[in-house]
Amino acid sequence: MEYLCLIYSDEKQWAALSDADRQAMYQEYGAFTEGIKASGHYKGGNPLEKSDTGTIVRVRDGKTSTTDGPYAETKEQLGGYYLVEARDLNEAIAIAARIPGARYGAIEVRPIPAMTGAARPA
Repeated sequence: MEYLCLIYSDEKQWAALSDADRQAMYQEYGAFTEGIKASGHYKGGNPLEKSDTGTIVRVRDGKTSTTDGPYAETKEQLGGYYLVEARDLNEAIAIAARIPGARYGAIEVRPIPAMTGAARPA
């Protein structure tokens, strides 16, 4: 089954890191990514730009409106994700616990349901 591991962190905390600490974190993420690729769990993943670069889109009564991000006023913002293949939720949680950002922020693990009888969106 596929699971989406959403990585939340405090953008101010990330910005306050020294260049050396930020580089060390990038190296940890690189090693983690290579590890889950080698194990066959990796399906995809990417970092995201800062939350203030996002745009919220809503359509109401046929009219489109947009609002500049961030979407939610919270301490931790969505900063990236991994799409992983796991036997079950417990294995997905074990994978998420190894994501470097789990030590500083939070990882939300969400199952992706199989789409049966309909085309799966791209």
